[in-house]
Amino acid sequence: MKKRIYFFCIFIFFNFSLFSQIQYSEEAQNLGLENTSYGTGLLGGGISFYDFDNDGWDDITVSSEEGSPVKFLKNNNGTFSEISLNISDELFETKTVQWVDFDNDGDNDLFVTRNTDSNRLYDNDGNMSFTDITDIAGLQIVDHFTFGASWGDYNNDGWLDLFINSRDEGNLAHNVLYKNNSNGTFTDVTADTGIILEAYMSFCAAFLDYNNDGWQDIYIANDKYDFQNLLYKNNGDGTFVEVSLEAGINVSIDAMSTTIDDYNTDGWLDIYTTNSFDGNVFFINNGDGTFTDIASSNGTLFESVAWGAVFLDAENDSDLDLYVSGMLDGSGGTLPSAFYENDGLGNYSIPLNAGFIQDTAISFSNAIGDIDNNGYPDITVLNYAPNDIFLWKNITATTNNWLKVKLQGTESNRQGIGSKIEISVNGEKQYNYTLLGEGYLGQNSAYEFFGIGNALSIDFIKVTWLSGIVDYIENPAINEHLTIIEGSFLSVNDNSLLINDVLIYPNPGKVFTISIDDSLLNSNLLVTDITGKLLLNNALNTENTVLDMIEFNPGVYLFTIKNGEFFVSKRVIIK
Repeated sequence: MKKRIYFFCIFIFFNFSLFSQIQYSEEAQNLGLENTSYGTGLLGGGISFYDFDNDGWDDITVSSEEGSPVKFLKNNNGTFSEISLNISDELFETKTVQWVDFDNDGDNDLFVTRNTDSNRLYDNDGNMSFTDITDIAGLQIVDHFTFGASWGDYNNDGWLDLFINSRDEGNLAHNVLYKNNSNGTFTDVTADTGIILEAYMSFCAAFLDYNNDGWQDIYIANDKYDFQNLLYKNNGDGTFVEVSLEAGINVSIDAMSTTIDDYNTDGWLDIYTTNSFDGNVFFINNGDGTFTDIASSNGTLFESVAWGAVFLDAENDSDLDLYVSGMLDGSGGTLPSAFYENDGLGNYSIPLNAGFIQDTAISFSNAIGDIDNNGYPDITVLNYAPNDIFLWKNITATTNNWLKVKLQGTESNRQGIGSKIEISVNGEKQYNYTLLGEGYLGQNSAYEFFGIGNALSIDFIKVTWLSGIVDYIENPAINEHLTIIEGSFLSVNDNSLLINDVLIYPNPGKVFTISIDDSLLNSNLLVTDITGKLLLNNALNTENTVLDMIEFNPGVYLFTIKNGEFFVSKRVIIK
């Protein structure tokens, strides 16, 4: 008996942190966030929990009702103060507020959508001084009734494209896809790419790779029961086809959000969409191009009036919890909001005493960030007047370990949007996918959060970029904020000495010269497309090899020079 008690105590000691009580405290007023209400604009607005000035601390940006300015709330090492930016704000009602590096110059530009006037794009000169370039960029569009916006790279050229949604009650304005021309301008390619030129009362959309083919697809949440949700499959040739019916995702509901994550860590992205009283939908990705709604069986129906939703690992125990904002006050048995805790098996329940009992405001958008850089995700929520925004500080008492990962693209877009980040902890995998435009009009931190429980090490981090480049880091430090630069960790080996020994030119081109150092003679050249399909495997027997790719389709390819255990991969564009 003594031996059994001893081992039981050991089990409790090593697993106590995994069973710790989730606890949040609403700290907006204490942390300097007074006078931050959205007001009473139509169906709320958006909120961003993103480090806009690149100082390492997650700031907050709040959209506004008509007559009020967008609010910029700078994080000063854990407390906030409102600052002024030289934004030419005409005080129209705003919806989405997003920080995006559309020109890949390393600073954060600002994109704002409006349902009462045209959207605006403000270019950052690198010193937080902004110029309205909407007209120059070709993004001027009037009477579009824009709510959501999402950024992704649909053609894998390394530049972020823009999808904007219209919730036009007159059913005239359709959604628009803009191609980034890589020169500060955009082109409307909606018709050319196969996006339907009809109005769908769309709240928001998300770029995601639902079928893991290396190309970003688009999922759209449409308001009202007359309009089904849409899923556009990327064909990989610059066009899309609408496949919501065959994917089993063509629900007709009061759809508000497009919340994307891999809740069951199987490597396939799942989708959570909020709704009114009939209940939210939780689409699990079956891995075969189809989805199944499991909201009824896993406990996340909500069955109130839900708006924003976000996945997060609140106690860093390695499974994803879920927070849902609502617009009712909780009277009459309705949920005002819900924090759903994952039991580790994919079943959700609302824990007692988690701290959210006071959340009775009319709430819309939400986002996650890290107030004090302690590695535990905090939540901010946009509210109607008279309530200011909420800032739910994570005060969970636990010693669970964590990792935060931020990406910096070189061949891919600078923010690394559309990348899959995989980690392994004792052989168990987790996956995060980078998005810009999440939930209901939200923007999360640039850092991706991973909880690893009481594990003391991580086997590896693997980042698969839209360029096709894969970075691999063995045994990274835990409880750290890690920035991964594309191409810095090309394999488990140190390739830094080899990178400068390989030159491929011209790029872009059709006929390429591959120049290698003589130490790499007798290497193999592997050419793959963006999906990883092997197209060529040639020996490199000379220091300069000419490769004719005229017969190959234009697009992005990966050239890998492999020599024994070592390899170097470079992205190549065929014109």
